[in-house]
Amino acid sequence: MYTAEKLPLLKTTFESLMAKKAFHCVSIYISMDKKGMQQNLHLAQAKLKNCLKEVSTVLLQYQLHQKEVEDYLEPITQLLDRVDLWRNPSDGLVIFLDPETGLQYFKIPISFETQTYVANHFYLKPLLPIYTNDGTYYLLEISRDYVKLYKASRYQFKDLFVEDFAPKRLEEAVGFDYRPKVLQFRNANNLSSAGVFHGHGEGKDDDKKEMVKFFRALDKGLKKVIENQNAPLLLACTDYLYSIYKETSTYKNVYDGHLGGDPEFKVKTSLHQDSWNLIAPYFKKHESEMIQKFKDLSYSQKTSYEIGEILRATFQGTVEVLFVENETDVFGTFDLKTNRVSVDKTKEISNTSLTNLAALECYKRGGKVYLLPTEQMPMKHSNLNAIFRY
Repeated sequence: MYTAEKLPLLKTTFESLMAKKAFHCVSIYISMDKKGMQQNLHLAQAKLKNCLKEVSTVLLQYQLHQKEVEDYLEPITQLLDRVDLWRNPSDGLVIFLDPETGLQYFKIPISFETQTYVANHFYLKPLLPIYTNDGTYYLLEISRDYVKLYKASRYQFKDLFVEDFAPKRLEEAVGFDYRPKVLQFRNANNLSSAGVFHGHGEGKDDDKKEMVKFFRALDKGLKKVIENQNAPLLLACTDYLYSIYKETSTYKNVYDGHLGGDPEFKVKTSLHQDSWNLIAPYFKKHESEMIQKFKDLSYSQKTSYEIGEILRATFQGTVEVLFVENETDVFGTFDLKTNRVSVDKTKEISNTSLTNLAALECYKRGGKVYLLPTEQMPMKHSNLNAIFRY
């Protein structure tokens, strides 16, 4: 049995789930109550019991005996008694079971509807926002004697180590004989203005020169650590330091705006939430631009809302952007050899979720996937809208 209860579900694990093909793959999604243990002991456990009944009914349609089904689902059944699983819930719980790997389950930081799915593959569409539209950015905390870099997104917050490539405090860049001249700072208890310069004349100019030297060395080191240099770099520092770093840095996407105050006084969870709240509009703007791009290209050969055409294009790798309606699924079959698509009204043991298939194939081939509610879809009458690469 495998479990990963720390958030998020690793990308490598997600991709291994995506590649899995086996008989009787079970996917269960359960919405959880983040208020605490008691709510989940009753509500989420009851949801899991109902899901087990649904899955059992489907598995019996595969001509399995009742005892075979019960034995196969036993690892999931045992989760009902795992009090620790319900004690500190996330937004959702996702459970996967297949005959080869066995049970895998994960607490997930996104909300989804409670549902079950049985096929020869896993149902993974609800998890795609973690990997395809999570908004990757970098957060840099800086003060005169403190440097910390994080790789972050809506669902992740990861330490990056810069010590081997960049100075971690001012003295390492300008020398340990550095002494500020004619400088006065407000009391550090006033966090919103901690470190704001109140000197005059030569002392102020000297201080800025020292900070520029420090930030140039830091900027050079960051470029060796940051993988995606198109991602925005958000600063957490005082207003004074932000203006100098913004002016000094050669990083091409320093975010316009910063988290004020002294970062050393902020806990990591607060930094993550506050930084995401500040930078989220940047990523929402990109989504809005793609929706507008679809509308501008509507009825041209660069877009489509026809499920068969889109499915074929995803397997050919020609879909640049795919909008997927996240509230319902389209079920049917797709023959890769003949490119023939047939759509059914409901999920049967002989068909698959075509929306899940298209979304995963687009992701696998480097396309951008957006899961949207019905009212935000560019073409609201279709579950799939696509912008083609050419």
